[in-house]
Amino acid sequence: MKYIVAIDSFKGCLTSVEANDAASKGVLLKHPDAEVVQVPVSDGGEGWIAAFHAAIGGELIEADVLDPLMRPVGACYLKKDELAVIEIAKASGLTLLKPEERNPLMASSYGTGMLIADAIRKGCKRFIIGLGGSAISDAGQGMLQALSEAFGNNNPPQSLCDNSHCQEQQFRENSAFSFFWEQGVFQDLHISVATDVANPLCGPMGAAHVFGPQKGATPAMVEELDQRAFDFAQQSALLFGYDCSNKPGAGAAGGLGYAFMQYLHADCRLGIDLLLDTIDFDQILENTDLVITGEGSADAQTLMGKLPSGIMLRARKHGVSTVLIAGKIKDEEALLDAGFAQVMCINPVDLSLVEAMKKDVAERNIEQTVGLLV
Repeated sequence: MKYIVAIDSFKGCLTSVEANDAASKGVLLKHPDAEVVQVPVSDGGEGWIAAFHAAIGGELIEADVLDPLMRPVGACYLKKDELAVIEIAKASGLTLLKPEERNPLMASSYGTGMLIADAIRKGCKRFIIGLGGSAISDAGQGMLQALSEAFGNNNPPQSLCDNSHCQEQQFRENSAFSFFWEQGVFQDLHISVATDVANPLCGPMGAAHVFGPQKGATPAMVEELDQRAFDFAQQSALLFGYDCSNKPGAGAAGGLGYAFMQYLHADCRLGIDLLLDTIDFDQILENTDLVITGEGSADAQTLMGKLPSGIMLRARKHGVSTVLIAGKIKDEEALLDAGFAQVMCINPVDLSLVEAMKKDVAERNIEQTVGLLV
């Protein structure tokens, strides 16, 4: 029997590797002779670099950058030949800020631009960038400023024009904008950004309205952030002659998805698909009897591009069944109808949240649950 274990992190409790280890123990206790293949996974947020490092190897590169409030912080990315794998949360993440420091009006993606610049200088031409866990809502203007400054231009894009009705000629004459169109250093780059959200940049379903509050934005801040993003997108469309602000994923990471697509011609994909393609998951699926996946909390939203759904759909194409485990389950019928062979909560109904979040408890519960499923 061959089993694949590919479980997302249980946020605040277990990493993907730790969850996979616990599930593998559950399989081997029941079937000591089974072949268990562990696949650390991430959809673009926590664990993104670790998942790729485990899959393809490479070198972890340390860099001195600036956090969302422009304070010095150490960050890392993965380098494998000409490929760089970047987790934007390392430089622009919400976890870098104390709760009282969260203010997306002030938070900048500048540090992410510094990480990319460092990788370019070290010879990277291919980028796989995970957009999860950000503290920002600046439509990527900080990142663009950092890149512009790093490669010869000191005019920050956000200061180009305070009037959203400026004419196209004014933008084309401004070197900070045209830099991204003309500068050869970016022409050879191939960038893929990973996200599990399909939100546009602006409007009721945009970056500010949907994600701003969790980053500390008040209702007034949300309106201001949305207007800033709208103005910036209008200015950018005048320059380039096209507009990526309504593309799915433009609103990811506070609008970083938009900046990558509009200015750096990135393609935007589901994080799990990027990872599975990179590690050649289809080949790993050969001769597999069962896939075990999971996440901290599973419900109908799991089916909207989340990691377990992507794994299940890929496995189903190969005729392999997938079981889903989670710390909390809702919408079980919808999950089963979508294609999961079984869905099971790892926690007893009378277990408190505080107890369930303890690492040793979660590991034990995963192990025992998987033992019942295989």
